[in-house]
Amino acid sequence: MTSLNAADPLVGRVLDDRYELRRRLARGGMATVYVAEDRRLSRTVAVKVMHEGLGSDHDFIKRFEREAKAAAQLNHPNIVAVFDKGFDHDRPYIVMEYVEGCTLRNVITREAPMDPLRTLDLMLPVVSALAAAHDAGLMHLDIKPENVLLSDRGQIKVADFGLARAVSGQTATASAGLLIGTVSYIAPELVTQGKPSPRADVYGVGVVLYEMLTGHKPHTGDSPIQVAYSHVHNQVPPPSQDVSTNWRNSRSGIPPYLDALVTTAAARMVDERPMDARVLLNHMLLAREALASSVMDNAELTAQMKAVRLDPSSLVTQQVPVFTAPTELTPTDMGVLAGPGSALRGLPSARSSVSPVRLTASTPLSPNAPLDTGDIPYHADAAPEVVPPAVPPTPVARHSISQESVHRRRRSVVLILLLVLALGLGGVGWWWGAGRWTTTPQLAHLTQSAAADVATKAGLKANFTPEYSEDVPAGQVTRTNPSAGERILTGGTLEAYLSKGPERYAVPVLAGASLEAATKALTDTQLAVGTVTQSYHDTIGSGMVISASLDAGTLVKPGTKVDLVVSQGPAPIQLADYTGKVFNDTKAQLEAAGLKVAQGDTQNSATIPAGSIISQNPGAGTVHKGDTITFVVSKGPVMVTVPNVYLQSPSAATAALKKDGFQVEVKYVLTNGFNRVLTTSPAWGTQAPEGSTVTINIA
Repeated sequence: MTSLNAADPLVGRVLDDRYELRRRLARGGMATVYVAEDRRLSRTVAVKVMHEGLGSDHDFIKRFEREAKAAAQLNHPNIVAVFDKGFDHDRPYIVMEYVEGCTLRNVITREAPMDPLRTLDLMLPVVSALAAAHDAGLMHLDIKPENVLLSDRGQIKVADFGLARAVSGQTATASAGLLIGTVSYIAPELVTQGKPSPRADVYGVGVVLYEMLTGHKPHTGDSPIQVAYSHVHNQVPPPSQDVSTNWRNSRSGIPPYLDALVTTAAARMVDERPMDARVLLNHMLLAREALASSVMDNAELTAQMKAVRLDPSSLVTQQVPVFTAPTELTPTDMGVLAGPGSALRGLPSARSSVSPVRLTASTPLSPNAPLDTGDIPYHADAAPEVVPPAVPPTPVARHSISQESVHRRRRSVVLILLLVLALGLGGVGWWWGAGRWTTTPQLAHLTQSAAADVATKAGLKANFTPEYSEDVPAGQVTRTNPSAGERILTGGTLEAYLSKGPERYAVPVLAGASLEAATKALTDTQLAVGTVTQSYHDTIGSGMVISASLDAGTLVKPGTKVDLVVSQGPAPIQLADYTGKVFNDTKAQLEAAGLKVAQGDTQNSATIPAGSIISQNPGAGTVHKGDTITFVVSKGPVMVTVPNVYLQSPSAATAALKKDGFQVEVKYVLTNGFNRVLTTSPAWGTQAPEGSTVTINIA
């Protein structure tokens, strides 16, 4: 999801300085839905933004505004509310209620084929919402499990009201080559004629009912065209043909009147379907009332399911209520809905004070059908909210009672008495079987004390185990075992996991440690070494960590990789041969390069001037910053006093000078003289370098 959001240019945009698009939720053929923050009201909303190009047509814009307004006027608890509408760079958008939970698709994937009673309980709110829309003159035209939302609070809501109808103004023609609705649930007339009507919504409901009851769609193919072709040319078969449970032997089987309800709703010919969702709603209420009363076969009721208009004599007086689960039920696993311990309030049931389907001569109780032994899916504290009938309740069928029907009814009454007696004697056995089980309550997002109270009220004990959670605040329950909605022995103990908040670890101190020690420190802290980079450093030794990509003490998720920079020691320097160079100049140059310079012993040198370098250690080659270079500096040559050789013969003077280490040069300044030394250069008595030349001047 993160990569998708990063690639979506709309994520992060604020529409009309109000709706900040936080993340992409879903993308369809016409629009993309985002989770957004309403800055003005500080609430989370869903924003559906039309794809580019759909807002360029003026007729479409007018149709969109008209239908969006109509959808916003629908005030029904089972319809996702529309809050606002607007345009963003010529693209229309609508702001809707954000429903957090799962879709009917998730439930079908997990549970189908589903029990008929549970199927009707889940779809009754959907059809009730459609009935309200049809009454208001608005069609949905995209009924499918993905558009039925089951909130974390147990509510059932239909999404996208008005949107599909708005789009239909641009795409609802066969000539355009485009179809309204998902192809698996599209009505045949939309494929062939592109003419929508409320009966198209009824068809979609019929297909969804078939899929819930059988576990598969009635129309399939290798391509959308093949699926659409099947809708047009093939009738949806009775769902009982695709399930193995015999309706005569089990309440979970599909009785004939439910077959008739589904096949009539999903009739291929539009005129053979109920004219709108209001008629279908009445059929479903009749069917549910019969199922709850264990009526598994009734010819008159089966015939009534094929009616296309509402018969006042068959009106069901119960009001379809808001479907709301109490806080102790599963929010996302909606398995508690219409299951043991259901909190669906207000539906007619065998225990309800609403009059059940009457067992007339034409509505016999099947000899093999079990009595209501308490497994009708309602809590004792979730009694149905009964709307008093305006007129006396009408039985399912109103026909003359034949003699055979009277006999069947008498046999049914006798059977009822026998079964009641058997149930009384077998109460202990029932308790040891199904009766000793209850339903795990919903504890998610409750504090420990609140969760313990809910568990106690449900007759259970709760054992709390801490665990980390990215989503649930610290101190609240994240999940339970068994999961909410699953069965558990009455008086048993469930495991509740208490959030410690997000799992985070502090980055340890890494700078100055060896690479091996840093790796161990990260591993011990549930973190990992990322990229290791080598770098020279003047003061940190080779193999030691210079720095890390995260500061010490930073809290990060487990497994986070931390990049390290490891020292290679000081940077290398190429050292030259400085023999004969002036020591002071060389010292300044090398110290500026980061080397240390030391002066060793001074020595006399006849060839190296005083103050210059005689030798160095190390010699020319590679050194590193901070290394010490030692130099031997010349004191110059050994100085010797020139001896006094005045008036000595040339040979005697030469011998004396050579004895003191001088070289001698004889120079005659006068001829035919005394042949004696008159002067020397340098003069006697002065100092000259040992081995240097002294000139004697002979006269």
